[in-house]
Amino acid sequence: MELQQLHYFQTVARLEHMTRAAEELRIAQPSLSKTIARLEEDLGVPLFERQHRQIKLNRFGELFLNRVESIFMEIYEGKREIREAMNLEEHTIRMAVTIPRVLPDLVGSFLKENPHVRFQQFVHSMSEMKEQLKNGEVDYCISSIPLEDDEDIVWEPLMTEEIFLIVPPGHWLEDRDEIDLIEVKDELFISMNTGYGLRNLTDEICLQAGFSPVISFEGDEPGVIGDLVRQGLGIAFIPAISWMNRQTPFPHKIRIKSPTCVRTIGLGWSKRRHFTRTAKEFHPFMIDYFNHIGKKLNQL
Repeated sequence: MELQQLHYFQTVARLEHMTRAAEELRIAQPSLSKTIARLEEDLGVPLFERQHRQIKLNRFGELFLNRVESIFMEIYEGKREIREAMNLEEHTIRMAVTIPRVLPDLVGSFLKENPHVRFQQFVHSMSEMKEQLKNGEVDYCISSIPLEDDEDIVWEPLMTEEIFLIVPPGHWLEDRDEIDLIEVKDELFISMNTGYGLRNLTDEICLQAGFSPVISFEGDEPGVIGDLVRQGLGIAFIPAISWMNRQTPFPHKIRIKSPTCVRTIGLGWSKRRHFTRTAKEFHPFMIDYFNHIGKKLNQL
């Protein structure tokens, strides 16, 4: 069994299409098919279900893929560790986030003290972010949904913030400071895309209140959502952190009395990730940063 075989298997498993995998790997499809067949023969079990041109991992393939991904992650982390031992450490921090609003100030503050550092940012859904952590593609993730269902991932709470409703000018709730969420069960909502932490959380909160929200528009940028609310196209959930350093204020915000409407922002990382000295230094900086803004938000 060779690493090349495992790499080919990993690519086919990700694309679930032999022709596209062959194109990405830049080899002939018959050669790829033979490589996968030899791997299955070596293991003694089929790894895919084959239906005409479609292929899909079976339960043996899913088990094996987890091990293969672990192998490649360990190799990648080993290379990074060697580079650090050779004093060739890269001063790059890779982060995945579901809350892009916090990054400019967080990263900017750190760079003022560490101008030699470089950041790579990835904004993804929860499932994509978790895969990046597991595969060693990022150092940290910042999310509002705990990532505690994997033994290799650590999730550390950073701060808890309140989530408000915003309504357009002239709305019948414009003069209200607080409401029970059930009062807006018949309203149109402007919301984050399905799969993002805030959307998952607010959908669950609406269910606790006794209704499913009617979504008129989905997006991935709180500022755009605020503009659409301002135009009278619906109401929206907005977390307190979105008010920080905004040049254009959101429309009127309303506190939600019932049910409790808060979210906890946390930091996730993989136990198997080899952290460079730069990445290690960023950890306590993030904790201090969120402690500070948590105190500021409590004054809103």
